Amino acid sequence: MYTHEKQLIQAGKSAAHASKAVVLLHGRGSSAPGILSLARHLQLGDALLLAPQATHNSWYPYSFLAPVNDNQPALDSALALVHEAAEEAMQLGIPASALYFVGFSQGACLALEYIARHAQPYGGAVAFTGGLIGESLNLDNYGGNFGGTPVLITSGDADPHVPLHRIEESATVLRDLGANVTLEVYPGKPHSISPDETLLANEVVFGAGGAA
Repeated sequence: MYTHEKQLIQAGKSAAHASKAVVLLHGRGSSAPGILSLARHLQLGDALLLAPQATHNSWYPYSFLAPVNDNQPALDSALALVHEAAEEAMQLGIPASALYFVGFSQGACLALEYIARHAQPYGGAVAFTGGLIGESLNLDNYGGNFGGTPVLITSGDADPHVPLHRIEESATVLRDLGANVTLEVYPGKPHSISPDETLLANEVVFGAGGAA
């Protein structure tokens, strides 16, 4: 088992010229530079981009549906790394209300788990194929109030890694914490990010419905 070394890649605008910050979380087997390439398809404007890198290119060793203890200490270490990225943005002068989270697959699961444990009014969040983490959800882990934060969750209807029932369960938890959740399920979509999903993310989270 492992913990994560702190590796955080910054891109986009400098903090002095940014009006928002986006924390981007890569999927299993991918990398911080890989998820940063997604920014070309998102309307992020003058955003500071922060992409943590997982040690061994994986945020935790087993499925997100495994018992939480099986994924320790990697999971807690990964959540701490996301927290450090968020804190870094805020220390650079970006308020939580202008802080966004974007993740794919394992990174989407990590993003949702982090914001549900630290619910407050954020700029928004996008989970491309992800759900909250654990064999069963421990609702005691989640708290705060999103205050209407827009959250988009997308997935295929029969994804091989992320079952639809957990995505729907996760959406309910987030709504109960005050998030404005949009859930979009695509029939037959492979385990990838489609142009339709990035267009929807721009509309729901980064476009006219999100912060300028």
